[in-house]
Amino acid sequence: MEGLEKAYKAGILTGMKWEKRDIPQELVKNMAEKYGCDLITASILARRGVTGGEEIRYFLEDDPRHIRNPFELPGMEDAVDRILAAKEEAEKTLVFGDRDVDGVTGTALLTSFLSRLEMDVQWRLPQGDEGYGISFEEVEHFAAQGGTLIITVDCGISNVKEVARAKELGVDVIITDHHLPKEELPEALAVVNPRLNAPRYPFPYLSGCGVAYKLVSALRIAQKSEVYGYSICLLNTRPLNDAYVIEIAKLRNLCVIDRLTETIVPGMVGITETRLPQFLEGQQIFVWDGPLQKKTFAKIFGAGVEVYMLDIAPEIGKEIPQTAGKSLLRIREISRIARYAEKTPDELEVFTNLFCSFIQKREGHFTGEAPADLQLAALGTIADIMPLRDENRIIVRRGLASLMEKPRPGLQELLAKLELTGRKLGTYELSWQICPAINAAGRMGRSEIAAAMLLEAEGPERDRLAGEVISMNEERKKLGNDTWAVVEPLARESLDTFKGNLVLAAGENIIRGVTGLMASRLAGRFDTPALVVSLTERIATGSFRSVRGYPLSGLMEPCADLFLDWGGHEFASGFSMERSNWEPFLERLKTISATIELGDASDEEQLIVDAELPLPYLTPDLLNVVDRFEPYGEENPQITFMARRVKIADLNFMGKIESKHVKLTLDTGKYKWPAVYWQAAEKVPGDFDKGDMVDLVFNINRNRFNNVDIPQFIVIDLKRSREESL
Repeated sequence: MEGLEKAYKAGILTGMKWEKRDIPQELVKNMAEKYGCDLITASILARRGVTGGEEIRYFLEDDPRHIRNPFELPGMEDAVDRILAAKEEAEKTLVFGDRDVDGVTGTALLTSFLSRLEMDVQWRLPQGDEGYGISFEEVEHFAAQGGTLIITVDCGISNVKEVARAKELGVDVIITDHHLPKEELPEALAVVNPRLNAPRYPFPYLSGCGVAYKLVSALRIAQKSEVYGYSICLLNTRPLNDAYVIEIAKLRNLCVIDRLTETIVPGMVGITETRLPQFLEGQQIFVWDGPLQKKTFAKIFGAGVEVYMLDIAPEIGKEIPQTAGKSLLRIREISRIARYAEKTPDELEVFTNLFCSFIQKREGHFTGEAPADLQLAALGTIADIMPLRDENRIIVRRGLASLMEKPRPGLQELLAKLELTGRKLGTYELSWQICPAINAAGRMGRSEIAAAMLLEAEGPERDRLAGEVISMNEERKKLGNDTWAVVEPLARESLDTFKGNLVLAAGENIIRGVTGLMASRLAGRFDTPALVVSLTERIATGSFRSVRGYPLSGLMEPCADLFLDWGGHEFASGFSMERSNWEPFLERLKTISATIELGDASDEEQLIVDAELPLPYLTPDLLNVVDRFEPYGEENPQITFMARRVKIADLNFMGKIESKHVKLTLDTGKYKWPAVYWQAAEKVPGDFDKGDMVDLVFNINRNRFNNVDIPQFIVIDLKRSREESL
């Protein structure tokens, strides 16, 4: 079960207010027509504020070519060149990651690829009570072994001193990370992070494994691409009144790095009097419809001017047959990419998109091992609670599809242990079954076991390691339950200390590996930011979790001088400090917490409705809509439907020991739907009963029975229809 359903089973949501945002019907109709989707999908998108073509693209498209070009990330080409140089020189390379799911999967992803390149690569993750990020000891140990290149995964952006030490020892460092950079960046050979301010990456919310996937994708492109490392020009001319417009896009690694536009009246200037010679010097020039372009150039500059142009249209037509013999304007009409442009793309933009798609397809950018890599990137994205918007949606969708079709080694054995083999997998299975199992290894101080499971070549050994991961997960669950009995009373006692704005639990009997888990649970229980700290004789290690939109930087930045290391996200972060700084830190927290301003917490739960459906629309085809909005998770909750005047055809109680839940059969006319209403037994017959006509708000999911997926309603709230109650 997901999200709200989980809360309903716990019986914590009552007194709900149904809210359905008004949206212009003309907007819905226009969106459906422009983007080729049904009216229900268009209305849900509009009601969720997803109305721009760029945003909509990632809800309606699955093709991996919509994943952003890895070379748009700052530092990527430098990173690729350095890694390929290390390969050529057989240098010792170290991949250093983090202990959580994001770090483990990213480390396994990058290490396995470098191994396939036959590089001399080793990997390392923090173990036991070791701190976050690479340490001086690790740098010095690796340098003493003759190592010359370190690549971080999901860490490193705050390791300024450690990177400086590596530089002193002649070790280059490439940082791949996704955490918020601080004011001072490490002096690494390359920093690949989507959250750098300059140059900005279009989507800053990749996971750490997502960044590792981008690096591997870039390396794969560099290994096979004829255009890697070269700039090329795409040229197009078009008439404009009595003049001609010459437009040129300069590309490097399929990224547009410059653009030139010249408007010229034929016979008025020579080509040397324009900016064209300087812009085109030394460049390979591609055009669409070479004879036409050459003829146009002759009209503009005279027959004596020769510009070497390569007509790429025939080659693209062979690879993408639907473009053969068509003009760029005609191709624009059938282009799926052009459909999502905020403004109608010009011919050069169509040409650019077409050329990039051609190279991707011809060179097989998304074939071979790429789908299996997305399995790990999907896990990292879900585990680190990254927003399921933009390219993250395709990363997770394609990763899930690949995982169901052919799980990669390590995950195959883990799925078997979790009894998920052959099952339809969604974000629920990733969030609540697969990711916690992998994460347990890190929480128990043995993250290397999970990474080894993903990297091991021999099947029997992978199976043994998967068994260890499962055993550690069971141990982690017991440890979590035992630790909760310790932290919950401590947190409750701390409420007065921090004026109800923060809860804190700290102690030497709190294991470092579960501080994040406990902080999340406390934040949910008390609906306030929470801090859980593991104390040792020398070090204090803590995890913060936030609620109600409060950014944790407000708590952490004023204390930065006390930390050995700190970082994370806006609503989940952590730190370590010398134990001697613990008491000063507490005093500072008391002052800072008094200034915390949390968003409103309403006594009445507001239930946001995505779509109200007339009874004739309640058909099994709704599953197609539900599937289209997968993956669900951060910033993309399950779709909430509403229907009125639905008859309760049958009603039964559920519960192993006592009847707490209600199983319903809902008659919507042509179809009867099975439904579950958690924690609702006490509402029968007072609020509703068999034979009633009711209005309800619900999700739709699949219930697996006898290996068959059956659609069912998960009732969120229900009340007798107004006509009947009158």
